[in-house]
Amino acid sequence: MTDFQVTILGNGSAVPTTLQNPTAQMLQIGHHRFLIDCGEGTQMQMIKYQVSRKNLSHIFISHLHGDHYFGLIGLISTMHLYGREMPLHIYAPESLEEIIRLQLKYSETRLKYPLLFHVLQDAKVIYDDNRLEVSCFPLNHRIPSWGFVLREKMKERNLRKNFVDRYAPGVEQMHRIKQGGDFALPGGKVLKNEEITVEPPLPRSYAYCSDTAYDEDVVPFIQSVNILYHEATFDDAMTDIAAEKFHSTARQAAQIAAKAGVGNLLLGHFSARFSDVDHLLTEAREVFRNTLLSEQGKTYVIERG
Repeated sequence: MTDFQVTILGNGSAVPTTLQNPTAQMLQIGHHRFLIDCGEGTQMQMIKYQVSRKNLSHIFISHLHGDHYFGLIGLISTMHLYGREMPLHIYAPESLEEIIRLQLKYSETRLKYPLLFHVLQDAKVIYDDNRLEVSCFPLNHRIPSWGFVLREKMKERNLRKNFVDRYAPGVEQMHRIKQGGDFALPGGKVLKNEEITVEPPLPRSYAYCSDTAYDEDVVPFIQSVNILYHEATFDDAMTDIAAEKFHSTARQAAQIAAKAGVGNLLLGHFSARFSDVDHLLTEAREVFRNTLLSEQGKTYVIERG
């Protein structure tokens, strides 16, 4: 199994249809799982597509339109009923905590696990560990909304096996070399770092932009990511409606992808008006060739390079 992938649980917009659930997606990075948005029916989609809740400890909610969080209280309750004890961190607009606490209060539910809320504000790092950094950034929508970008950190350089076998450096020496240091031989000769190490694998990245009007201000935050998920609610014929409703067309999503120099574009958040969204792919690919339509239940691997 790969160690950096995203599964699309829902790729529809405000109104559920027989073809599209509201927005939700699960990222698996190493042993950790991260849920981005949690529209109505998300946990049913997890069951349907056999997406585990194991090691799910962080949920990111982009904004407080219902198609992005109405499934959250159900998921929280289910984990309580299954005896969860591990803390659950929720990153969201400030008002979400009041909404969830009120639902728990009037159902007289006392969770068996800590529920920890973190308020999204401005653009900043919201999660950081020894492998991964998650940042939020503002989107241009009718209400306060945020996008997210998940970037692996650069690993240390790897020592060449023939160097280790020949010179047997100590632990502290190996640590310094992995961080870019050279190696001095007893006679004074210095082996340069690039001679005794190899480059680590390139870090991978994933960005999420939904919901937003066309806005080039997001470009610096998503620059050069491997995969960009960007909303494509409308088509070319509905450009004016997209602007009025602070959403994007497929072509506009492609323009953002091109300006940001991303590896691949994944379209989603499709309007319920469309029973077939193939024309959205056609419009987007006229601007940015490496475009795909997101598919519910499909897992996309974030590759290196």
